[in-house]
Amino acid sequence: MKRTFIVTCILLVTALILHYLPIHGEAAIYDDVIRLHVLAHSDSAEDQTEKLAVRDAILAAWGEPLSRAKSRAEAETVARQHLSDIQKTAEDTLRARGSDRTVCISLTEESYPTREYESFRLPAGTYLSLRVMIGDAEGQNWWCVLYPPLCLATAVDGEIPLTEGEQGIMNTEGEGTYQVRFKILEWLSDLFS
Repeated sequence: MKRTFIVTCILLVTALILHYLPIHGEAAIYDDVIRLHVLAHSDSAEDQTEKLAVRDAILAAWGEPLSRAKSRAEAETVARQHLSDIQKTAEDTLRARGSDRTVCISLTEESYPTREYESFRLPAGTYLSLRVMIGDAEGQNWWCVLYPPLCLATAVDGEIPLTEGEQGIMNTEGEGTYQVRFKILEWLSDLFS
């Protein structure tokens, strides 16, 4: 009985560790992507509308300059050099809407869950993120990929600067990436989350 318990615990810990490790080449994606993460002040309808207005203003003003970067490192340099300008874009948007909320912007590493979009999927993991916090930043958030420019409608027609393998990992339409899942481990993970 004791031996079975120990083996079960070892298997459970191993499965949980493997769940959080990149196993299909996802690590390369983490190093090639900058996410945009906008957090609303609260969940009120007005604050959620402000969040989307800030998102749209940042994408309109900074999406194109960041999309010209040839690499994530170059896009990160542009973003870091213009953090105060990006913050001003967000603040000006709020002021034009009659809001006096503060905005805090940073470039930081953040953990994200797996996210599925219409034609691609981003694996769970830690990504560099342009984090935009409006007011108390306690409302629902919104995120997408700032670099390469997958947030922008025009990105669908443009060239995405990821390797074929990285695009394959993100592709939801084709076959290829598979996931081994254990229902009991998913249940336990949800239980302890």
